[in-house]
Amino acid sequence: MNERDGHSDEQVENLAPIRESVRALCVDFPGEYWRGLDREREYPTEFVAALTKAGFLAALIPEEFGGSGLNLRAAAAIMEEIHAAGCNGAACHAQMYTMGTILRHGSAAQKKKYLPAIARGELRLQAFGVTEPTSGTDTLSLRTTATRTNDGFSISGQKIWTSRAEHSDLMLLLARTTPKEKTKKRTEGLSVFLVDMRAAKDKGLSIRPIRTMMNHATTEVFFDNVQVPADNLVGEEGQGFRYILAGMNAERILIAAECIGDAKWFIEKASAYAKERVLFDRPIGQNQGVQFPIARAYAQMRAAELMVHEAARKYEAGEDIGPEANMAKLLAADASWAAADMCVQTHGGFGFAEEYDIERKFRETRLYQVAPISTNLILSYLSEHVLGLPRSY
Repeated sequence: MNERDGHSDEQVENLAPIRESVRALCVDFPGEYWRGLDREREYPTEFVAALTKAGFLAALIPEEFGGSGLNLRAAAAIMEEIHAAGCNGAACHAQMYTMGTILRHGSAAQKKKYLPAIARGELRLQAFGVTEPTSGTDTLSLRTTATRTNDGFSISGQKIWTSRAEHSDLMLLLARTTPKEKTKKRTEGLSVFLVDMRAAKDKGLSIRPIRTMMNHATTEVFFDNVQVPADNLVGEEGQGFRYILAGMNAERILIAAECIGDAKWFIEKASAYAKERVLFDRPIGQNQGVQFPIARAYAQMRAAELMVHEAARKYEAGEDIGPEANMAKLLAADASWAAADMCVQTHGGFGFAEEYDIERKFRETRLYQVAPISTNLILSYLSEHVLGLPRSY
């Protein structure tokens, strides 16, 4: 067992070259790079370009479409190592998994047109238009509509928390094509579209950046009769909610892996500081009051990591992974947040100093208690669908 990484020998052997390559790439993007971007709330263009050039963002695209054809476990290792190195994959992680909706449900023509260009980095598909101001995570109540026209659809509505919209060429958009009251099932009547934001900009589409507590490039997007060709409908009209759910499971596993990477970064940072920081003629790490929180954070991270591995394994086997994907995200987010809090406490006042990078990573990892799905909704899901408790909403 590799104690630092927490992987079995077989897993380490299989993924070691990928992990080493990611670490080598991240060396060129140290804390100073991220601190500078954070101050100005700028997008990490150089970092994203480097990941794209190395092929990491095309990891899940099959080789026949120009991607690496790797499995989800390998993709999770990539995202984990990015965060364990002190970098932030949230700037571009959607480029890795959003294309999965096209891959699984798109037409042959759509796959041929978009996937190779996405794999080469010529097209960015990393904007995911689902959440709305009025409905939040109640996706089935969204109000953005797509109305049939002679040659396609006219889309009107509003999305919020659409991250990377200003840095994406295409958006995967969920919109209502059949009024809610005219559907037989609650989950019907929603459709998925590929919106070319380059063509739609200034033609009904507008983007408003939202400044947040961390540098996340998130936005609010407005649609005013945006025209979308019929060929840009993904899959069958009215079945979009089912398509989106499938993609969300992969998203939750990958973001859970990012949380594991964050937790490892915090634990390593705290351990190193506890060994070096001397007070009262002894390293503070000699005190159990400092040791125990670090050890507890490590144990919590390892337990969450095992659930991430299990979720990825079941995903690759084609099994139902709703419970595992949600638990992986919940436990990993809790582990990263606990490790972040521990790391600040270990460093004392220095944990709040910008130059240590802890306060930046602290803010970044806090997001995952809320997004891409709130921990409360995960608990509601487990209560109802796993434990059989009465539906709470």
